[in-house]
Amino acid sequence: MTSRLTARELTLAYEDRTVVHGLDLAVPDGKVTVIVGPNACGKSTTLRALGRLLKPRGGAVLLDGTELARIPTKRIAQAIGLLPQSPVAPEAITVADLVSRGRQPHQHWWQQWSDADERAVTDAMDRTDVTALADRPVDELSGGQRQRVWIAMALAQETGVLLLDEPTTYLDISHQVEVMDLVRQLNHERGRTVVMVLHDLNQAARYADHLVAMKAGRIVAEGRPEEVVTAERVREVFGLDSVVVPDPVTGSPLVVPGAPYSPPKDAPPKERIPG
Repeated sequence: MTSRLTARELTLAYEDRTVVHGLDLAVPDGKVTVIVGPNACGKSTTLRALGRLLKPRGGAVLLDGTELARIPTKRIAQAIGLLPQSPVAPEAITVADLVSRGRQPHQHWWQQWSDADERAVTDAMDRTDVTALADRPVDELSGGQRQRVWIAMALAQETGVLLLDEPTTYLDISHQVEVMDLVRQLNHERGRTVVMVLHDLNQAARYADHLVAMKAGRIVAEGRPEEVVTAERVREVFGLDSVVVPDPVTGSPLVVPGAPYSPPKDAPPKERIPG
C-alpha cells in the first residue's frame, strides 16, 4: 500500500490535555478513508493535524516523506484541502466569492485568475448544486446550503488529498447521500485521496475503502469495513450492543442497535402530571 500522507507516533494535545497518543497511520493513496469513534476520541483532532492546523506535541505528520512543519504553506495548500467542522465565512461574502477562494493556492502575483481557475470553480459549484446561489451572501443561507458551499470551495482547490470533517453536518438525508456519492465519484473518476471523519457508522461502512476506528486517542482497528465493523468491535468502541448484518443494497456491514427500551408488560400506567 502506497501512502503520501502518514502519521508517525503522533501525539496531540490541547494545553495539558493529551488527546491522541502515539498514533501511527498511513492514509492509502487513491482511496476513501473514514475515521470513526465515540465523541471526544480524537478523530477530528487527528484530522486537524493531518492538515497542519494543529502542531504535534510529539511525532510527526509527513507528506511525501517530509514533515509538514518543513513544507511551505502554499505547497501544502496545493496538495491538501481541508474542510473543518465549523468553518466561518467572512461577513457578507457571496457564494461565488467564497468558492473562488479555493483557487488562491494556485494563483501567482503575475496571474491572479485564469481559465483553469474559472473551470474549477464552475465545476465545483455545479457538482455541489450551488450554482443558483452564486450571488447570495453566504450568511443568509440555510445550514445545509452553507455546508454545500464550503464543500464546493474545498473541491475548487483541486488538491490530491481532501480532508473532510463531518461533511454531512446540517444536511438532510437526501443531501447527505448526494455529498457522499460526490466524494466517491471524485475518488473514482479523479483519483482523489479522501480522509473523512463521520459519526454515522453505517454511512462510514457504506462509503469507506479503509475504515479507522478510534477510542480514547488510539486506533483500535483499521482495514476494510467488513473487517472492522463487527458486533464485538461496536461494543468495544461505542459501548453499544448490536447486530451486524449485510446492507441489502451494498453488502457492506450494517449495524442494527439492540432492542429499544419498552416498559414491562405488567407495569402500572404512568401517572400523568397536571399542567
